[in-house]
Amino acid sequence: MTEKILRQKKQEQTPQARSRNFEEVSLGYAPERARLEAGRCLQCKNPLCVSGCPVNVKIPQFIRKIKEGDFCGAYAVIREDNYLPAVCGRVCPQETQCEGRCILGRKNEPVAVGDLERFAADWAAANAAAGKRQLASQRAARAQPAAKIAVVGSGPSGLTCAAELNTAGFDVTVFEALHEPGGVLVYGIPEFRLPKNIVRREIDALAAAGVKFELNAVIGKLFTVDELLSGKGFAALYIASGAGFPLFMDIPGEDLNGVYSANEYLTRINLMKACADADTPVLRGRRAAVVGGGNVALDAARSALRLGAEKVYLLYRRSRAEMPARCEEARHAEEEGVEFLFLHNPVKYLGDARGFVQKALVQKMELGAPDTSGRRRPLPVAGSEYELAVDAVIVAVGTQANPLIKDSAPDLETGRSGYIIIDENGKTSKNRVYAGGDITSGAATVILAMGAGKKAARAIGGIL
Repeated sequence: MTEKILRQKKQEQTPQARSRNFEEVSLGYAPERARLEAGRCLQCKNPLCVSGCPVNVKIPQFIRKIKEGDFCGAYAVIREDNYLPAVCGRVCPQETQCEGRCILGRKNEPVAVGDLERFAADWAAANAAAGKRQLASQRAARAQPAAKIAVVGSGPSGLTCAAELNTAGFDVTVFEALHEPGGVLVYGIPEFRLPKNIVRREIDALAAAGVKFELNAVIGKLFTVDELLSGKGFAALYIASGAGFPLFMDIPGEDLNGVYSANEYLTRINLMKACADADTPVLRGRRAAVVGGGNVALDAARSALRLGAEKVYLLYRRSRAEMPARCEEARHAEEEGVEFLFLHNPVKYLGDARGFVQKALVQKMELGAPDTSGRRRPLPVAGSEYELAVDAVIVAVGTQANPLIKDSAPDLETGRSGYIIIDENGKTSKNRVYAGGDITSGAATVILAMGAGKKAARAIGGIL
């Protein structure tokens, strides 16, 4: 009987409505639908879904609570392992992690783990008396004053590490370079995918539990790593500064006005609320081209639509099969009107006399043998170039590590790409310094960064 229950669909804004507003696309589950979806779970004795979760949420247990109508209990189970459930329920790639290992998914659609996690977190927020955070009361009692720990970066990895250490009784201060905490959760993911009030809610809970936040604090400029450890008296340091340094393709015309990195474009929209008359405006092109095939590229393309673009092209040099973005995000983009140009790659941008981009010279591609990533290598098709009229370009072809911390700590070992080298517990080459998340791995998922923060926090706790 369980297998005959169809996976429950979420309510969503219509494509016509949502493509012109920044409100959240998905409206989530109503309680009765959440319970019905939870009833699909097989409650496996050996739940493979848990092994697919980087923070090891007890998935069958919280789903059983939802099925029973104990939503507060479900939230409590999740929060034992995940400090950001409302975030993860919205942006984690469950299809390749927990849901990708769901036994039910072998013959049917997998259980909607992410949607149920989001439901439990949202229910707890809406019913504050029942779902109120208890981080402060969870802190371990210590005979001596807690050691001071510094966390650099307030993205998902830094927040998770800070929460774990705070719960264990340590005195934690998070240093954030920007004027608002949250890292990529606030500057990199658009409001329609992750409303900022949800991120603020999670951060406010940490602050209420005792975690301190120092904003506009650029480590490497304001303080060096050594100054934090010696002059400021921190017993250990966790670096979670991310990989927000944008990459470009190094082709002619990338310096034209109207050509943005996706990082800059999304940061202006998300954190600076950029519009035509803002102090930090963003160009609202009528015909925008976004280069790339990941979630960031889709975020930029869908944001361009919402800023009023009449036409948005997504240029991706491989085919749909190789596209790394989440299937749901690609579906949403297509429904909203983004035109996908697969096997296309820009080779040059052309501008007008004022230095503003007007055209992209685009070359068609074909797929050859697989490269080191396992995906088929894109090869240019000779003589296939043509001009595409665009007046805004957003380049979303990847990021790299910002060298600021590395340059201020020469004894901190890094790899060729500038990422910090760590061991299996997040320990760096420098004594009492740990690192994790994108600054060590390159751009990855929110939940993987959280897993790194959790592991490092436990390692730090073990040495102090």
